Amino acid sequence: MQTQDTSQAGPGPRYRTVAVIGAGAMGKGIAQIAAQAGSVVRFFDAHGPALERALPEIGSQWDRMVEKGRLDAAAGAACKQRLVAAAGLRDLADCELVVEAIVENLDAKKSLFAELESIVAPGAVLATNTSSLSVTAIGAGLKEPRRLAGYHFFNPVPLMKVVEVIAGLQTDPAVCEGLAAYARQMGHTPVRAADTPGFIVNHAGRGYNTEALRIVAEGVADFATIDRILKDQVGFRLGPFELMDLTGLDVSHPVMESIYRQYYDEPRYRPSALAAQRAAGGVVGRKAGEGFYRYIDGKAQVPAEPPVPQVEELPPVWVSTRAARRAELFQLLKALGAKVETGQSPSMNALTLVAPLGFDVTTVAVVDRHDPARTIGIDMLVEDAATKRRVLATNPATRTDMRDAAHALFARDGKAVSVIRDSAGFVTQRVVATIVNIASDMCQQGVCSPADLETAVTLGLGYPLGPLAMGNRWGPDNMLEVLFNMQTVYGDPRYRPSPWLRRRGAIGLSLLHEEA
Repeated sequence: MQTQDTSQAGPGPRYRTVAVIGAGAMGKGIAQIAAQAGSVVRFFDAHGPALERALPEIGSQWDRMVEKGRLDAAAGAACKQRLVAAAGLRDLADCELVVEAIVENLDAKKSLFAELESIVAPGAVLATNTSSLSVTAIGAGLKEPRRLAGYHFFNPVPLMKVVEVIAGLQTDPAVCEGLAAYARQMGHTPVRAADTPGFIVNHAGRGYNTEALRIVAEGVADFATIDRILKDQVGFRLGPFELMDLTGLDVSHPVMESIYRQYYDEPRYRPSALAAQRAAGGVVGRKAGEGFYRYIDGKAQVPAEPPVPQVEELPPVWVSTRAARRAELFQLLKALGAKVETGQSPSMNALTLVAPLGFDVTTVAVVDRHDPARTIGIDMLVEDAATKRRVLATNPATRTDMRDAAHALFARDGKAVSVIRDSAGFVTQRVVATIVNIASDMCQQGVCSPADLETAVTLGLGYPLGPLAMGNRWGPDNMLEVLFNMQTVYGDPRYRPSPWLRRRGAIGLSLLHEEA
C-alpha cells in the first residue's frame, strides 16, 4: 500500500476530500470539524431523511458560531460550501479519507468497509469511529487491512477535544501518523492507543463507576453521599451517580459489560448487578426522568444531608498509634478543641479513633484489641486542609452516642462531615486506588503511553488529575497499601495491584516513569 508522507501536515488540510458516513450525533460532529479544517466533506447516510436533517443542523451550528464571534461570516459560508451531501457510496470514490460513524455493530461495519474498499482509491485511508469494537476484527476481511485504523471521537465532537487513534494489528503506522496530524488540524488532541477493549478512555473510566456501585451494593452509603464525598475530597466535577445519570445506564452499562467480557471476565472490570437491574427496568437516568436520582424539570432531587447531631458533652478522644497522618490528626483534634488522651491505651470512656489505609474499622478494632463499640474510623488519605469534607466510618458495633459525638466533633469548624458504614478503604481510598490501579495496568499492558493516558482521561473524562498523577498526588506507596489491605479484607482479585504500580511504589518512582 502506498501512503503519502505524514511527517508534516502542510499548509492545507491533511486530507483535501473526506467522507463521513453516518449522520447521527457523532457523524455530524466529525463532518463539522472536518469542514472547519478546510476539507471538502462528502456526507452520507443510508437513511436519506437522517442526512436531510443533519445538513441544516450543522449549518445552524456554524450560524451560531458566527453570531458569537467564534467564526467570521466568510468562514462560516465557506464551511457550508465544503459540506456536500452524497447520494451513494459511489460518490465517495475520490475521497482521501473515509470516516465511518454508523451503528456499533461488527457485521455492519465490516460489510461497509468491504464495499468501500472496491470504490475508493488504493491509497485512501479508512477510519472507524468505533468506541468498543476491535479495529483488527473490523479490518480482518479487507484486502488491505493496513489502511484501516480506529479514529474514536467523543460526543459532542466539536467540544470534546480529544480523539483516540488506534492501530489494528495490521495497520500501517503511516496511516496513524496521518490521522494524528489531521486531528491537530481539526483542533483536537490525538492520543495513540493499541487495539484493546475500551481503548484508553472507556477502559480507564471503568473504576470510577464500578467501584462506586460496589460501595452502594455493600450498603456502605447512598448515592448522594458517595457523590458528595468524591466531589469534595477528590475534586471530581460530577459524582459517579450524577455522571451515570447524565450518560444514561442504557449507554454506560453495556460498555461496562462489553469491556468485562472482552477481557474474559477480568475482576478489575466487573460490572454491577445493581446497574443491570436499573437498565433493564428503564430507570436509566436524567432522560428517563429517573435514574439514581429523580428529576423534576430536568433537575435532580438530591436528598438533604443529615444534620449535625447536638451533643451536650463530648468524650475524650484517643488516637490509634497506627493511624495514617497521625501527627496531622492530632493537630486537627487540637484545633477542634477535643480532649485528647495520650496514654498507651484509651480510657473506658474515650472515643477511639482509627485512620486505616485500605482496612476497614472492624479489622483494625479486632487486630488492635480496641472496644468496637467506641471505635470510629476517619479517612486521612487526603490532607485535611485540602478537603472540603471529612469522612467517618462506624463499624457494626459502634454505639450511637459515639457516632454522634464523632460527627459533632469533626463538624465543629463548619466543614462538611459524612458518616458511612464500615468499608475497607472508606469511599475515596477505594475509588481512587481502583482508578490508579487500572491505569497502571493499562501502561503495563502497553495500551498507551503514560502521557497519552493522562491526556485522554483529563480531556475525555474531565478528571481533576490524570489517574497516574492522582496516584502520585496521594502516593504510590499509599495506593499499594490500600489495594493490598482491601484484597485482604475482601479476598477479591479485583484489588490485586498491577505490576506497574507495585514496582514503582516499591522503589519510590513516579507512576509516569517509563523504563529506558
